[in-house]
Amino acid sequence: MAVVVAAIAASVGGGLFAEHRLGERAQALSRHVLTVMFWVLYPFVILFTLPRLHLTAGVGAGLVLGYVELAIVGLAAYVVGTHVLRLARPSVGALIVVVVVVNTGYLGLPLVVALLGTDQLGPAIVWDSLVSGPMFYVTGVAIGAAFGTQTGASVRERLRTFVLRNPPLIAAIVALLAPAAIAPDVMVDAAHVVIYVLMVAGFFALGVNLAAEAEGGFLRLPLTAPVATAVVLRLLVAPALLFGLSAITVAVPDAYLLQASMSSGVNSLVVAHNSGLDLQLTSSALAWTTMLVIAVAIVAALA
Repeated sequence: MAVVVAAIAASVGGGLFAEHRLGERAQALSRHVLTVMFWVLYPFVILFTLPRLHLTAGVGAGLVLGYVELAIVGLAAYVVGTHVLRLARPSVGALIVVVVVVNTGYLGLPLVVALLGTDQLGPAIVWDSLVSGPMFYVTGVAIGAAFGTQTGASVRERLRTFVLRNPPLIAAIVALLAPAAIAPDVMVDAAHVVIYVLMVAGFFALGVNLAAEAEGGFLRLPLTAPVATAVVLRLLVAPALLFGLSAITVAVPDAYLLQASMSSGVNSLVVAHNSGLDLQLTSSALAWTTMLVIAVAIVAALA
């Protein structure tokens, strides 16, 4: 866990420093990084890891509860953003995305091992692959297509954007249809390396975006009403919902409950960039939820 926290801090710090020294050039680099992540790196990882996924019996019901929980908090984000906060559509879309796209991979998996032990790693990987993955390249990208400013004006154009400008989804379909032989060991090992590259690149881009929003020469992370809404829904309401649903239906692995309480995913920044959602809201919510999860995890590990 210490290595992951250090990598996140170094990546964000590198982005902050780059924007401070390079200004618009760093922002352009950040945009290129996010584009390469979406169009090249994520499809590569999905294509060579999904065929190797092995499911165990008895986990399906918990995964269904996970989708139900995310659907509820996503709907709540839409209702609050639209009817209470009265945000513009790109901001409403960003609020939904940071609530339903979750960092169960880069942050969730190490924390499961650190706090729950290696016995819970298997269920944690299943959740990350079968819940968080599709919530990024299916739901998250669909929300971006529906609410973003760069995805077309008509419903038909937005649907075309979702289907044709969604390389992670295309890679997932190919991976599910292809035999496991499509993913030899050497490519799986390469995909695992790319996962760490994605973590560093994503948090570097976050640092650049946060620095670009700084005013008066120093970084500010105001806890605005939309950001506070994202924090509450993502870190409090989501895990509470899964716990309650589990209590009245079927018990889920502890790893599921921990994964449900993870921070907003770096992938939300990728979606926001590629579809034209509110980058400021996305970056702030991502920063706040990540800092809070890390702080709580450190306290829990020391307790």
